Formats: sequence, C-alpha cells, structure tokens
Amino acid sequence: MGFTIGGIRDLRSSSRRRGRAYECVTTVAEYTGLWGWDVVPGARASRGGRPAGAVCSCGADDCPSPGAHPLSFAPRVPAGATLDAAAAAWAEVPGAAVLLPVGRSFDVLEVAEAAGRHALARLERMGLPLGPVALTPHGRALFFVAPGAADELPQLLYRMGWDDARLDLRCLGPGEHVTAPPSDHAGLGPMRWLRPPTLDTAGRPPHARLLLGTLAYVCHRSAAS
Repeated sequence: MGFTIGGIRDLRSSSRRRGRAYECVTTVAEYTGLWGWDVVPGARASRGGRPAGAVCSCGADDCPSPGAHPLSFAPRVPAGATLDAAAAAWAEVPGAAVLLPVGRSFDVLEVAEAAGRHALARLERMGLPLGPVALTPHGRALFFVAPGAADELPQLLYRMGWDDARLDLRCLGPGEHVTAPPSDHAGLGPMRWLRPPTLDTAGRPPHARLLLGTLAYVCHRSAAS
C-alpha cells in the first residue's frame, strides 16, 4: 500500500487499538514507506534479575551492547517496503527493536541532551535547515544530517577552529545503527523524537556544516560551565 500522512495517522490509531506488536509494525512501515529509511530488527534488553547488567535477547552471555545492536539473523526491511512486508519481517522476530542503519539516508551528530536542546533552540532562531532530532533514554541528542558527515567531521572541525577543543560531540556513520523511537534502547527506556521527521526533512537532512558550528559552540560552553 502507498503511504500518506493521513494514512499513517489512521495506522497509528488502529495500532493502538490492536496492541503493541501491531504498533511496532506500523512504525516500521512508516519509516520505510513514508520517510524512505531502511530498517533492521534489533535486539532487546532486560534486567532478567541481574542487577549487574542487562540480558540481551541475542542470547550471548557476553554481549557487549545488550539491546542496542541488530539481530544478525534478521533480514533488513528496505526503504519503500509496504505494511505487509513490514508485518512479514517482524513476524519472524516478534518483539524486536526498530533500528535504523546510519550512513545510507543520513549520518548522526550526537551530543549531550542539554547541549542538544540548547543548540536546537539557537538553530531554530537562526532559521537554519534542520532534520529529525532524537533523544536517547540516557541523555543524548541525535541530530540527523546528510550522509558523509562522519568522514567530513575532522576536516570540518579543523576549518571551524574546533579541532583542538575537547567537545562532547561525535558523529555516527556507515556501519552503525540508531534505535528508532519508540523502541526501547539497551533496556534503559524508550527513544523519543525531540524533532520528528517530516516529508521535507526525512529524505533531505541538512549538511553537517550548517549545524556543526552551533553544536560545537554549545558543547564547548557546556563543558566550561
């Protein structure tokens, strides 16, 4: 089926009535069919009676990233996949988290949540183009930017004079994944959107250079305060 904003609203309403599992499927269908993102099923984490650490659904006792990595045996759901395709994929891995591969449709600039909120307010006042921004349950803000940012970051920071600064800022690129809202991340709680995707921003996130100066400045000020 094709996707529109109105159609997604109807799917969300239906998913709330039909339960959590169907809500996950409609979320996958929204990401692939409306926003044009690839999706991969991810592991889930639980405490499992072990206060020392989370138990990962991948089954590995020594998992280095419980509940925060793709399931190696689960197939990718490509951009453009239909609701039926999403349902078929998630039927194979019920309860899986929704993960987005980085480096294909977007890279991600990651900063502390407080700095991210401050920077976002400044960027909005400046009228700069913005993409989606997600929040993790452990206090990080993820700014979606155009692919290629991870490779460009060192040179961009050098050109802007921030290469010697100790910044709480990093860039995620190809080979990495982010947990997508509203999936649970690493057993810590759900991911959330601070700035949700739209038809204008999901497929055309801004270039990192447009945001980096403000993000670096706010991170630097945060570290100094």
